[in-house]
Amino acid sequence: MDGLSELDERITGCRACPRLVTWREEVARTKRAAFEDWDYWGRPVPGFGPADASLLLVGLAPAAHGANRTGRMFTGDKSGDFLYPALYDVGLASRPTTESADDGLTLYGTRITSPVHCAPPANKPTVEERDTCRPWLVSELELLAPTLKAVVVLGGFGWQAALPAFAAAGWQVPRPRPAFGHGAHVVLPGGPAGAGLDLFGCFHVSQRNTFTGRLTPAMLRDVLRTAALEAGLHPNGPAQ
Repeated sequence: MDGLSELDERITGCRACPRLVTWREEVARTKRAAFEDWDYWGRPVPGFGPADASLLLVGLAPAAHGANRTGRMFTGDKSGDFLYPALYDVGLASRPTTESADDGLTLYGTRITSPVHCAPPANKPTVEERDTCRPWLVSELELLAPTLKAVVVLGGFGWQAALPAFAAAGWQVPRPRPAFGHGAHVVLPGGPAGAGLDLFGCFHVSQRNTFTGRLTPAMLRDVLRTAALEAGLHPNGPAQ
């Protein structure tokens, strides 16, 4: 196994946060009626995508009946139903739909991760849980550093969680720290490989944002396409 595969295995065995362990396992036992025939994953959810990705997407945390059920980032919930069609439209995913971890979906040059790997109650990790989980993200960034060129952070929580991780992994984060905003673009100098990193902000693909129109498919595609170009992926835009 490569280093990233080994890291993913270690993540799935983590039991560092008692509240999150209790919640994720309780959800996996009680299930949701619509998924009563599912064997829930019920563990920390590792990142998804190739080990030589040049573009990284950073979310928030797994959804209780989404990734906590399927075992793959943004798979099995409405957020994934919004995200993956955009990735497909931009040429970063092999298909626009995602249902389970074994549905054949492939990401091209792109990896998805989160600063918290366990599903939290009410989708709200505590600051302590966020900080406890940070070393996993730092290790992931260090392993991706030889190829990583751009990052899209989904939402303000992810932004605040990711900036210290970038600093710990060797990139230079400006002071004061850059503010989150949709379409925000910051270049972080340095890094383990000595190359800068293009950091982009994007509203999270949560139902609160997508159902209200705060984040539209076009807005998401625009950020993904811009970041992909900076990552050297030469994406294909949807038909105009």
